[in-house]
Amino acid sequence: MSSPLFTPTRLGSLSLKNRIVMAPLTRSRAIGNLPNELMEQYYRLRAEAGLIITEGTSPSPNGLGYARIPGLFNAEQVQGWRRVTDGVHQAGGRIFVQLMHTGRVSHHANMPAGASVLAPSALAVPGEMWTDSDGMQPHPVPREMSEADIAHSIAEYAASAKLAIAAGFDGVELHAANGYLIDQFLNTASNQRHDRWGGLVENRIRFAVEVARATVAAIGAERVGMRISPYGVFNAQLPDAEMDEVYLRLIDELNALGLLYIHIVDHSAMGAPEVSPELKARLRAAFNGQYILSGGYDVARADADLDAQRGDLVAFGRPFISNPDLVAKLKSEQQLVAPDFATFYTPGAEGYTDY
Repeated sequence: MSSPLFTPTRLGSLSLKNRIVMAPLTRSRAIGNLPNELMEQYYRLRAEAGLIITEGTSPSPNGLGYARIPGLFNAEQVQGWRRVTDGVHQAGGRIFVQLMHTGRVSHHANMPAGASVLAPSALAVPGEMWTDSDGMQPHPVPREMSEADIAHSIAEYAASAKLAIAAGFDGVELHAANGYLIDQFLNTASNQRHDRWGGLVENRIRFAVEVARATVAAIGAERVGMRISPYGVFNAQLPDAEMDEVYLRLIDELNALGLLYIHIVDHSAMGAPEVSPELKARLRAAFNGQYILSGGYDVARADADLDAQRGDLVAFGRPFISNPDLVAKLKSEQQLVAPDFATFYTPGAEGYTDY
């Protein structure tokens, strides 16, 4: 019996050689926020995935919250990413860039001169984050975004999406999950506004919808997906009584825009609260585009969920870190190499391209 996971499929106009997605994985190797030769090698080695989604990549200087994450807002970054996309395409792969503005999950020491830590509300993330210059530092209190800040940020996503196509990407994924800027508007733990961008469900989803609308206008709906994390608690996000309604209303708006896919984060395999199977089923039924599953999958579970039509593609994350040949290993049932957690976010080839 053939495995649906390894069966070729289509994602919009793209032909994919299997249903395996390499999930976005922050790796912090972009020195000076520039994609480089080491990153080209890393992604090219994993091009047997049906689709690669890159690490979170900021559409703005204001979104470069972590040390050594890449940007996509200037010509030099476009040139660096072009090296990566050329390598993946030459190896027969497909690649989307994930646009991730970190919002309040940031520190000035990780940002270029003149950049600002912005968020829907002036609420700091609890805890600390790593900076290369000063080690662990408390998260600063962000500046509450003005109407002008919001309009500028929406325009930055659209401009970055255009640069993504210029850099050779097959499309973009809008990161609306895990407590970063778009998710900060969705979630009442980070959004305590009382204007048209906060409070009511229709207001909390507005930023996500307007970013999607502007991105679709820039590059076309067939090139745009979105990652969401209902019930996620990463970066101090919290579920509320309207959580289901927030995401079902968001899906209605994304349908109206014709988005290519949604990508559901489920970190319950790593100890996070489970996304209710009922909500997953309702999102799947409501969304008109394609649906990427994620969360601790193996081949048997992936095949079962694909056979049951719970999703169209399945994302694998950490196994890709230490197994660049993951697709071949999964197909031949080889034992996987365990990743070295100590090298997840360090600069250099160790734990990155040397497995």
